[in-house]
Amino acid sequence: MRTLDLSPLFRHSVGFDRMQRLMNSASEWDSNAQAYPPYNIEQVEDDTYRVTIAVAGFNENELDITAKENTLTITGKLSTDDSEGVTFLHRGIAGRAFERRFEIADHIRVAGADLKNGLLSVELVREVPEEMKPRKISISTKALEHNKAA
Repeated sequence: MRTLDLSPLFRHSVGFDRMQRLMNSASEWDSNAQAYPPYNIEQVEDDTYRVTIAVAGFNENELDITAKENTLTITGKLSTDDSEGVTFLHRGIAGRAFERRFEIADHIRVAGADLKNGLLSVELVREVPEEMKPRKISISTKALEHNKAA
């Protein structure tokens, strides 16, 4: 396993150490563990996103969505096993428990979720606080006059 050293990229920035952790976790990605359930991530509008997960066989009571800090976690656990007494000739619909984690950016909140036709859609909205939005700074000549008087 190889760890990437991104410290030269961060010489002129503060607080981006999370990016290095994300890069390291991406390099450790196990394709088999991350294949189920399949999902899509869409950008609906400039500040609106949607995560859609295929959860065939699960109902609302068997799914859990949790947002904590910068992580969105979606878990599914079937409450009953419908296969008792059934002999499958082919079983292609997976009904196993899962946990899917998504790293979400700062100021992203979960706006809601919907389960329809076996697809769980989670709506995400970016809400940047007013004090963090760019603002225009006016230039004043008074500041220059004050410095000359001193």
